[in-house]
Amino acid sequence: MAQTSTLRQLGFNARLGLTLIVLTLLGGLTVSGIYMKMHHDNRDEQPGLTMNDIRGHYAGVNVPSPLLGAIERGHPETQSNEARKVLTDWLKGDRISEDYDNLDLGDMSPAEIIYNDCVSCHSAQSTGPDAYPQVPLDYFDQVKSIAFASDIRPVNTEVLAASTHTHAISLAVMALVTGGLLLLTGWPRGLTNLFVLLMGLGLAMDIGGWWLARVNGTVVPMIVVGGFIFAASTGLSLLLVVLDLWRPKHP
Repeated sequence: MAQTSTLRQLGFNARLGLTLIVLTLLGGLTVSGIYMKMHHDNRDEQPGLTMNDIRGHYAGVNVPSPLLGAIERGHPETQSNEARKVLTDWLKGDRISEDYDNLDLGDMSPAEIIYNDCVSCHSAQSTGPDAYPQVPLDYFDQVKSIAFASDIRPVNTEVLAASTHTHAISLAVMALVTGGLLLLTGWPRGLTNLFVLLMGLGLAMDIGGWWLARVNGTVVPMIVVGGFIFAASTGLSLLLVVLDLWRPKHP
């Protein structure tokens, strides 16, 4: 059931001022999402924001060598068992840089095997249906970016506490302001109550998950889900506030 809107009863100047404030909040919410991607991106030395990036920040994670993972999955399918074993042993050893183009290994050096078995598809100049130029393997600098395992250490407790202090207060205040404004709109009470609940639930899951992840890394998805719920419900609530401010008043 719809309710009477308090916001629409305000004068033009007040409604315009509130609109600008709400739009600024929306802009800040958007930029914070972009910043979080930039802040966590590439922690696992792989392009794009991944769960390992987030898991590494809050819980720590050991990321196996992506190249070793691909080889152990049987890629490329045409590679001989002998060549596959050479690459597997090389990547599991502690002489990845030293033995990459070891002349003593001849045609069975990792460099030769990768050139013969991989570069036709994994090159910046590769074309065709099987080409994957996004992961070039022409040079060792390119190979080593996916050859080594990564041990990502979580942020230390002092930094996490400082971040919690800042975000818990600022985001909670933002949610209170957003929820308060939403409850003053003329949208159906059931809808506004739901969005207030989602903001609180999402924020508690997100920030609470930061600390729970230090005990058990399996809860890291809770941080992602909670952050999404909070951002989505807050963003939609702010949009509903702006729409209500400028809806025609009832006679």
